[in-house]
Amino acid sequence: MAENLIIKLKISPNASKNEIIKTDEMVKVKVTAQSIENKANKALVEFLSKNFKVPKSSIEIVKGETSKEKTILFKNISSDKMVEIKSVLS
Repeated sequence: MAENLIIKLKISPNASKNEIIKTDEMVKVKVTAQSIENKANKALVEFLSKNFKVPKSSIEIVKGETSKEKTILFKNISSDKMVEIKSVLS
């Protein structure tokens, strides 16, 4: 059964490498792309897609397009995948 999952995270553009960092308050995702012309958002979706092996079409930024704090929607993902994503991102 496919499910949806909403995750809040903070993006840090212009980083030296793409990575996920967990802090006490929030999950931070560093991307190498700059925050111009939507490049960081595209890089974020690409990185999450590769990292969790889900199609890019299943990942949508629902809030925070122009902000560092983003709300990400993972659409139509399996329960197993949901558990995996939650364990890393929340």
